[in-house]
Amino acid sequence: MTHAVNGTPAGQLDGVTWQKSRRSNPSGNCVECAVLPTGEVAVRNSRDPEGPALIYTPAEIEAFLLGVRDGDFDNLLG
Repeated sequence: MTHAVNGTPAGQLDGVTWQKSRRSNPSGNCVECAVLPTGEVAVRNSRDPEGPALIYTPAEIEAFLLGVRDGDFDNLLG
C-alpha cells in the first residue's frame, strides 16, 4: 500500500482491519476506523465502505478521544 492521504478511497486500503463501536446500530449509522501500517488511523463512513477515508495521525486521534472523554463534543448531539 502506498502512503494514504485524505480522500484515499477506503477500498484501496488493503490489508487493514476496520473496527466500529459496539454501540453501532443495525441501520449502519456509524464510522469505522483502521490503523494503517504507517501508524496513522483511517476513518470511513460505514454506509460507504468504498468511499473516501480521512487519515489522522496518532496525536490527532488521541486529542479527539480525550476531547470526547471530556465532553467537548456533547453539544453535537443536540
